[in-house]
Amino acid sequence: MTITSGLTWPQLRDLKLSELTDAADGWNAASKHAGSARERVDGDMSGSLAKTQESESATAAVKRLKRLSENYHYIHTECALVRASVEALGIELAAPQKQLRDALEDAAANCYTVHADGRIDYPAGGKNAMTGELVPGGTVVGNNGLIGSGNSGLRRDGNGMYSPGMGPGAPALKSPNPHLAKAQEIADRIARALREAREIDDRYNSALGKLKAAPGLTVDTRTWADVAADVNAVSGAAQNYLADHLPFDKSPADRKEWWDHLSEEQREEYLTSFPDVIGNLDGIPSAVRDEANRENLTLLIAKLDGQPESKDMLAGLKGIQTKLQETVDPPMYLLGIGDRGNGRAIVSYGDPDTSKNVAAYVPGLGTKLDKDFANGTLDRALYTKMGADRHDSDSTASIVWLGYDAPQSIDVASTTSAEHGAPDYNSFMDGITATNGQKDLHLTAIGHSYGSRMVGEAAMRPGGIPGADDIILLGSPGTGADNASQLNVGADHVFVGSAQNDPVTWLPSKAGVLTGPVLSTLLMPEHDQNWFGTDPASEAFGGRRFKVADGPLPIVAGQGPTPAHSNYFNPAIDPASADNIARIVAGKSDSITTEAPR
Repeated sequence: MTITSGLTWPQLRDLKLSELTDAADGWNAASKHAGSARERVDGDMSGSLAKTQESESATAAVKRLKRLSENYHYIHTECALVRASVEALGIELAAPQKQLRDALEDAAANCYTVHADGRIDYPAGGKNAMTGELVPGGTVVGNNGLIGSGNSGLRRDGNGMYSPGMGPGAPALKSPNPHLAKAQEIADRIARALREAREIDDRYNSALGKLKAAPGLTVDTRTWADVAADVNAVSGAAQNYLADHLPFDKSPADRKEWWDHLSEEQREEYLTSFPDVIGNLDGIPSAVRDEANRENLTLLIAKLDGQPESKDMLAGLKGIQTKLQETVDPPMYLLGIGDRGNGRAIVSYGDPDTSKNVAAYVPGLGTKLDKDFANGTLDRALYTKMGADRHDSDSTASIVWLGYDAPQSIDVASTTSAEHGAPDYNSFMDGITATNGQKDLHLTAIGHSYGSRMVGEAAMRPGGIPGADDIILLGSPGTGADNASQLNVGADHVFVGSAQNDPVTWLPSKAGVLTGPVLSTLLMPEHDQNWFGTDPASEAFGGRRFKVADGPLPIVAGQGPTPAHSNYFNPAIDPASADNIARIVAGKSDSITTEAPR
């Protein structure tokens, strides 16, 4: 690593960190002012005008006001990023500054001279064993831990000769002069403090250098793409700051408590400066995550716009954004969003923090953040929300959890995706239990297709899925479990929907061949064994199978190879299945219609 900062130890010693705090406060005030102005434009001006006036001039005025709102939005965000950078810079510099000042105090107490370049002169001391005279003093140079830096821990004795010093990792050189070792230790501390401060200075200098507005007042997609890059730059520079100030290594419950004890100003600062972090942190209240992720969504769309390789993901993001802007009832909450892997999206219909019933559905094979996800997969959660509300009025939050990379093709035969996704799903569910305010929360985990394998993986981990009362397996090729009791909710709370003509539910064990009514001539004695363990619909598994429609036959029905695999949630196509799912989610599982196991 090459040090590029010109920071000297006298500058670090004399730096008034309070001035950085004052500067951060100033940028914070500017950010707040812009935010308040945007709210006035959107509410008092644009909103009122749109509601009370209908004319071409009014329409044109609303468009201009929207541009003004975007300008204030941009100022609000960029000023917040500057504030976060300056504040974090001051906080991080405090530690090396204290280390430096402590070292300088020790040098002064020993009457050592510290030069501007960090060299330390030490006096004569001790006795020469042969002559009995004082051993001459000398000069040491601190070891800053940088190979090839020209400052590698050298000392100069009374004869003006340099030799290896006693910096970190260097062998201890015995000297009758007791000042040598002490001076070297102090010089090393000064060098280390300066090295750390320079690294911090360079890191934030780089991030702040990116926070520049383009000429003009137009805030467009390109502008927001720059903002997205700015957010990444500031978050990258502030990694150490975030690690020290945010409870990444704590439980969701601890994170909830941390958030609850922040002041309103602190919450606003984190939310504005680090939306990508706050929006995806389990244990943060759903309304806060939603606000942060709506900001993240705008930035991601701008970031991916114009990238051919991101066309599908961009369509998915825009589809979600359209739904968020249009949907009023039931309200939507964006609990997670990201472009990692095949995309990440966690969307809830209903507020998971206030609902008595919460369900989190994991989709399976072929699911990714694309147009089909926005216009199809999300509807499954909506169907469940609407159905559950009929059985327990308006007290359900229904979530689609795409927090992992679902298999896209032949990799469906692997357990890797499930193993990687299970810890994140359990963390999310733990976060729901932490933020939900209902004393009698009823939490349901739903897995469809390969998603049932991932839910099974999560359920079989020590302690099971946090807070889960019921598990629903739909179109499952197996969960990895031999029987329902291994899923840690009790066999009577494991519910299975398996269409007779769904070929995915008839996938053979790895040693077998395709079985089931589709190819009944190939029926095997071990018909209860699926690809991922015991068939959840079998008697051997021990779950509760509920009534679903048989569904169309593969291929011959003219609807493709798996037409019965995707109908479980749809009340128009499979009303029995959709209603049973809704009853279970609403806590009314005693009223479902059951079906005999295979």
